[in-house]
Amino acid sequence: MPRTLPLADNRILLPAQTALALKLVSEIDLLRLKTLARLHARGLPADVNWEDLLQEAITRMLVGSRKLPDGLSVIAFLAQVMRSLKAEHWRRVLSGGVVGTERAIELRDPAPGPERSLMARQELNAIERLFTDDRVARQIIAGLGEGLSPEEICARHDLTKTDYQSARRRMRRTLLREGLTCEPK
Repeated sequence: MPRTLPLADNRILLPAQTALALKLVSEIDLLRLKTLARLHARGLPADVNWEDLLQEAITRMLVGSRKLPDGLSVIAFLAQVMRSLKAEHWRRVLSGGVVGTERAIELRDPAPGPERSLMARQELNAIERLFTDDRVARQIIAGLGEGLSPEEICARHDLTKTDYQSARRRMRRTLLREGLTCEPK
């Protein structure tokens, strides 16, 4: 007796697999999106992982609740959707209306832990070594560490605005050359 083929496929595809199948994204694009999702998921509670963030962003695009604007790449669009989802999560947490959890959410302690303190101290030591022969740069670093404004640093150390700006450019070039810069958070 001949076997009939099932009318419907019973596999469950994830939204990312569907986007690949529809050729909305390439495999390289999907890898980029995974990296972006990991970045956006940093700092979120453990129950909100990067995979969920990515799948939710793609789902919203596929079902049409978020429309891709003309002229914007799919990668940029989904990155914006993930950023929006992260912001939406934090708005719910901070307003007290966290959906789907019965337990209390613990907000992170703003005080650095021992590991973070050690890393910061090591980075500061490396920066101080770079500028041991630059008195103005050390004065600026010390002033910034105390939370002083540029005007206050100039007044305290009798620097002109030009001296201050020249030293900052020198510092920036040195830090870039040594690879000790990062994106502001």
